[in-house]
Amino acid sequence: MDGNTAAAAAAYSLTETSIIYPITPSSTMGEMIDTWSSQGKKNIWNKKIDVTLMQSEAGVSGAFHGALQGGSLISTFSSSQGLMLMIPNLFKIAASLLPGVIHVASRASIQHVGSMYSAHDVIYTVRPSGWNIFSSGNPQEAHDMGLISHLTSIKSSTASLHFFDGFRTSHAIQKVNVLDNSEISSLVDPRDIERFRKTASNPERPVARGTPVGYPEYFQWMQGPKKEILKIPDVANEVMAQFEQLTGRQYKPFKYFGHPEAEEVCIIMASGSKTVQEAVGYLNQKGKKVGFIQVHLYRPFSHKYLFKVLPKTTKRIVVMDRSNFVNEENNPLFKDVVTAVHEERPYISVIDGSYGGGGKIFTPGMVLAAFENLGLSNPKRHFTVGIKDDLLHSNLTVTEEPDLVPKGTKECLFWGLGSDGTVGANKEAISMISESTDQYAQGYFMFDAKKSGGLTYSHLRFGPSPITSEYEIQSAHYFGCHNQSFLEKYPKMIDKLKENGIFVINAPHKNANSLGKIMTNYMKNQIAKKNIRVYVIDASKIAQESGLRGRINMIMQAVFFKLANVIPVEKALTLLKKSIRKNYGKQGEKVINSNITGLNRAIDNFTEIKYNKNEWASLKYDLKDLDKNVFFDDNAPDFVKEVIYPSMNRKGNELPSSAFPKNGQVPMGTSKYEKRGVAEFIPIWNPDKCTQCNICSFICPHAAIRPFVGTKQEMEAIGEVPQSFRTLKSNTPEFAKLNYDFRIQVSPYDCMGCGDCADGCVDGALDMVPVNTKLMEKEHKNWKFAKELGYRGDLLNNATTIRGSQFKQPLLEFSGACGGCGETTYIKLLTQLFGERMMIANATGCSIIWSSHFPSYAYTTNAKGQGPTWTNSLFEDNAEFGFGMAYALQNRRKSLATTVERIINELGSKLDEEQISSLKFWLENKNNGTKSLEASDRIQKWLNKTEKYYSDLGDHKLIKALVNDSEILPKPSIWIIGGDGWAYDIGYGGLDHVLAQELDVNVLVLDNQFYANTGFQVSKATPTGASAKFAKAGKPGKQKDLGSIAMTYGHIYVASVSMGANKNQLLKSFKEAESYDGPSLIIAYCPCIGHGIKSGPQDTQNVERRAVELGFWPLYRFDPRNFAKNKNPFSLDYKKVKGDLMKFLLNEVRFASLYKSFPKEAEKMHQTLIKDLKKKYENYKDMAKNPKFKKSKK
Repeated sequence: MDGNTAAAAAAYSLTETSIIYPITPSSTMGEMIDTWSSQGKKNIWNKKIDVTLMQSEAGVSGAFHGALQGGSLISTFSSSQGLMLMIPNLFKIAASLLPGVIHVASRASIQHVGSMYSAHDVIYTVRPSGWNIFSSGNPQEAHDMGLISHLTSIKSSTASLHFFDGFRTSHAIQKVNVLDNSEISSLVDPRDIERFRKTASNPERPVARGTPVGYPEYFQWMQGPKKEILKIPDVANEVMAQFEQLTGRQYKPFKYFGHPEAEEVCIIMASGSKTVQEAVGYLNQKGKKVGFIQVHLYRPFSHKYLFKVLPKTTKRIVVMDRSNFVNEENNPLFKDVVTAVHEERPYISVIDGSYGGGGKIFTPGMVLAAFENLGLSNPKRHFTVGIKDDLLHSNLTVTEEPDLVPKGTKECLFWGLGSDGTVGANKEAISMISESTDQYAQGYFMFDAKKSGGLTYSHLRFGPSPITSEYEIQSAHYFGCHNQSFLEKYPKMIDKLKENGIFVINAPHKNANSLGKIMTNYMKNQIAKKNIRVYVIDASKIAQESGLRGRINMIMQAVFFKLANVIPVEKALTLLKKSIRKNYGKQGEKVINSNITGLNRAIDNFTEIKYNKNEWASLKYDLKDLDKNVFFDDNAPDFVKEVIYPSMNRKGNELPSSAFPKNGQVPMGTSKYEKRGVAEFIPIWNPDKCTQCNICSFICPHAAIRPFVGTKQEMEAIGEVPQSFRTLKSNTPEFAKLNYDFRIQVSPYDCMGCGDCADGCVDGALDMVPVNTKLMEKEHKNWKFAKELGYRGDLLNNATTIRGSQFKQPLLEFSGACGGCGETTYIKLLTQLFGERMMIANATGCSIIWSSHFPSYAYTTNAKGQGPTWTNSLFEDNAEFGFGMAYALQNRRKSLATTVERIINELGSKLDEEQISSLKFWLENKNNGTKSLEASDRIQKWLNKTEKYYSDLGDHKLIKALVNDSEILPKPSIWIIGGDGWAYDIGYGGLDHVLAQELDVNVLVLDNQFYANTGFQVSKATPTGASAKFAKAGKPGKQKDLGSIAMTYGHIYVASVSMGANKNQLLKSFKEAESYDGPSLIIAYCPCIGHGIKSGPQDTQNVERRAVELGFWPLYRFDPRNFAKNKNPFSLDYKKVKGDLMKFLLNEVRFASLYKSFPKEAEKMHQTLIKDLKKKYENYKDMAKNPKFKKSKK
């Protein structure tokens, strides 16, 4: 099992109540607790624990405190800024001597940039809170220390935080020996629980708690809890001794490994300790007197227990810390050790090292470098490993990287694409190997933040000895390349394969000649020199023919077990089929049978590629060429060439510190350089059937297919027109007058192959065609040519129609969203309407990951360099953050208006007619988006003059002030964007406050009805009866109606939209909201892969349509401007048609799966949902007939 599951298992046994909230990478702990509870699993008191979800971590901490005060043993799970939101309550809980436990999968804090991978900086933010802090280094320790933290809390009635490294431990899979309830019960003294219960709040023994006190008493009052908390090292040590007696597994507050007379010692916490252990063992074998101490109890930091294990021979200590604070030279663990050493053994020299920030790899070679530095007469006293630090020059050089993986261990690497199933299948493989053999196994998985289409890396080790290598595989016996596009993009992937290794590729090639055409000379050369066996299987084709479309996991897994020779292949196939039924049972027999079909076909459909070893080994190559992929643009900006391209090509680890902007600012529009080429099918345009409606472009989630227009002469002026670049005469009136031709063109390497465009084309003018090298090259050539034509939307009388809007450049392109994403289409359209003056405040969630995850930034600029400016603050504060942006600009533009007025009044005699006219035009229209932009263009024409021109005006300071603020002449279109997890839950308080004001801001809620980014957990937007994480038995409560709540204010523009249902209503809503001088709220329905839509990602628009037609999603607008016109502000924009809503629900796994697990509850909840939706529709109809709202008073 993985570390999260191991820790959750410990927590479940000793918990009565769990109050949770999702945050990556800790979410699965809460999910497991919820799943076990729904299945009726019992804790040590033979009771199913109660689980509830709060609206935020701040809410969790308050409820957590209350539950403890109510006498319940409680646990929760958190990470990163979620933990920081709890801090105020952590102080109260600790000093109140209450035995709660928080399990934390540590993650780097969000600063000017963020990371979802591990660091300890957030753990250190709770150091002064008074909580005990325990640390684990692998999944077994996560279970054991999880239990020890609970047992310590119960025994001492104090609060404990137990942490381990996010992803490195939380998602790593190993064999874990889990204690059962009877074993755990033997470690619990019921009298400790009775003692705690007697402190609970109860009117039978009333007392006051949390009382304020005066300055004469406060200081003394703090000594009481301090005395109890400082006893914790002794209590924890006693619990650890009892645990060892029961299990044989030894833990100490500080645990020493190494030479008994060590002179040099490393002190470290968490997963890095296992890497140090390997390195210390290696150095001991070479006769070096070194050792290391793993910290298990970090707070209270016990000098007594540290010096119990630190060898008396110690002369030098290096403290290694997975943290790096920007305003401190020394790390926290170093400070603790230095303080202890200064008091007890001041002759010992202590130095400080940082490693592994944001999950960066930490290898034995880095540990050797740290010890080498420690032994110098003048060592670096504050150093880093793993980076090239050319700013502070702190880094050590790694001179040796020994292979310390236990002998006999097989190492296997798999590179896949997010959502192709590779990671899930490899987790299953590790479990199968662990359970079916006597071998030790380890699985570690890395991926970027994309839900699908991003790179995933699976690292599997298995062998006869325990595996302690907590770092990535450096040299594999088996390498599975699950997408052929990787071969061209990442040719040095072959460096990760050992001599005589096995290389398996998912590709449609059957021989060395065909395969060799998509391999670099370098890759072929290394394959031959290493004598690598190469196998190919067209898993994508098998998946398509088996009805799996893109889910190649079981096919590739069958090949792995056939070639890796770990388990007899017949046994492996039997186990895989069993796992298919377990994992896909909720999706129905069709999905199960499709996977089994694919599995069976895989065994007989892979081919060994016989290549000419001498020929390939003699191929010449230039290593410099490998730094440039086939799409390298020599005209790209320097930052792109020096930072973005290397990062896209998996070389970010080699970049120096100076390469990155100090304040986190990055240029826009880098997604166009990515060219992932991951689609298996792309749309090809048939002009003979096209009516030029532009619907395909309108609904494309990735802006990968667009209309282009131009004259024959313009095309010939660009260069030779590609032979396949067919066009039609444009039937758009404005373009027809100019004799423009029309073409629809796809960008083949940016398309995700979802098929939305082809499915949405009522004329059948698009065909989804399987990709091949020739097709991709041809269409890429066509795309590059079409781009040279530019965009002509500005020539239209109305570029805000369905067709007209698509002639404008989308300023959101080639995002990292899933194929068929329901979110991106809305924002892409927004950028075509208002993009040149948009300012976006984006809540943490899916919409920041697919738009702005380094190094790919999907928001881009037009030919003038204008485009959306994008900023993310946090998850919970996005409304307030956007409000602050708007408020600042409102005030700045007020000052600008004063400046303009003074120029007219004081310098009017020195200005010409156009200058005066343009300034007056701006004053009259400064709050009108389109006209203020027009005014800005007019002013800028004469404003860009020389210094002498201004001096001739006499007092020209006013003109200079106008120059300095000229960038805010156009009215900014401010959009506060986020998902329903933000708007309905964690950020609702701030959102409500912002909407209650009368500031001109626009809010767009991308409502996919759960927390998509953290893994599809339930939110208040989740419909009744939908199954989601934290609601495995179905969402029991009502669905929040955010729009209706907002309408009660009376002064907020509110709209509910669904693109597939009514595109014109969507356009109208966007335009009305943006033009409204006040707060606007638009709630957009966004189907998501997490819904499990059985009809596939190409059905997104149809799902949006059916959702409205069947009454599942409403379309309406509420425009407060109608009050002044004596009109009803509310208009209902759809008519509910008859249809089978239940059939609609059952097309989605989130509803259908409930019938397999909880059939009675499913039927009851779904009937309740249908009844509620009907009632809601009737209420909307009444509102449309009879206005019930009065405008709020200012």
